[in-house]
Amino acid sequence: MGLLTENTDFFGLDIGTSSIRLVQLKGTGGVRSLVKYALAPIDTKIALSDAPADQQKLAAVIKDLINQAKPSTRNVAVGLPTNKVFTTIVDIDKLSAGELAKTIEPQADTLIPTPIDESKIDWSVLGPSPVDPNKVEVLLASIPNEYIEKRLDMLEGLDLNVVAFEPDSLAMARGVIPADVTTPILTVDMGNLSTDIVITYGGGPRLIRSIPTGTDAIIKSAIQNLNIDEKQAEQFVYKFGLSKDKLEGQINNAIIGTVDVLVSEIEKSIKYYQSRYPDVPLDRIIVIGGASVLPEFPLYLANKFAINVEIGNSWCNVAFPSSKQNELLAVSNHFAVAAGLAERNP
Repeated sequence: MGLLTENTDFFGLDIGTSSIRLVQLKGTGGVRSLVKYALAPIDTKIALSDAPADQQKLAAVIKDLINQAKPSTRNVAVGLPTNKVFTTIVDIDKLSAGELAKTIEPQADTLIPTPIDESKIDWSVLGPSPVDPNKVEVLLASIPNEYIEKRLDMLEGLDLNVVAFEPDSLAMARGVIPADVTTPILTVDMGNLSTDIVITYGGGPRLIRSIPTGTDAIIKSAIQNLNIDEKQAEQFVYKFGLSKDKLEGQINNAIIGTVDVLVSEIEKSIKYYQSRYPDVPLDRIIVIGGASVLPEFPLYLANKFAINVEIGNSWCNVAFPSSKQNELLAVSNHFAVAAGLAERNP
């Protein structure tokens, strides 16, 4: 998804809610070589604000990050927050590419939540429909023009040439799924404010969701249920997580209700996938972000769904010197989206 020009030299830019990340790769094919990577923290209030003064502060952080990283190009592929992008998978009659394009816009008007003339729409044919042999599966995405235009203005003001916009969720899945894997995989990326869930199969997304439960909600549960301050709650959550044998299971008891809100949404996603693709079971779950560092959360998912759960590696499709391995694995948790953007095929 997303429009990409003929430029083969570009870097990925992930504008998150707590930090900005940049990754530049070189080469083509399944595994590319790391050129640059960099991260700059940002105040969440600034990242989420539409106020012109805050947008200027955001632009200044991005500018400083680029000056620090010194990528060899001004071409950039940029992530879009999954909760800003409406995505759906629809079954459409098998048609030629030209006829399909004419058919999709009228259908999109009935499917997307914003007026079609105020939205940027993109679509991609995934393959034959699993429910009707006379139809094809189409991934449809839309985002309000106003959001795209503001982001484009800010980036062009930094003398950047945006060659692609892509939902964070799609980039994240590309970043943590090995390029040669085509089996069905569910990826879970837990951020501060929300969790992205993506199911991919045969190299294409089959389900994309953003759940408004993230690490902040889990930490708030610890604050409220244990009557402790934020800093202490954060320490406890990331040290003990869902462990039942540490601190007599108090942290588990305090946060399990919020965790289960998220897990129930993961369960709904799995059931939807299984109903649509009953003959192609999920192969594994890959967790990244907060989902990979919350103690015993991966094990909790594995036990709940009887599926193998792996910690995501943002560099699984990236070649780098062995001397950099420890350094890169230490920050892998932060770079799935930026790496996935940099791995886009031109």
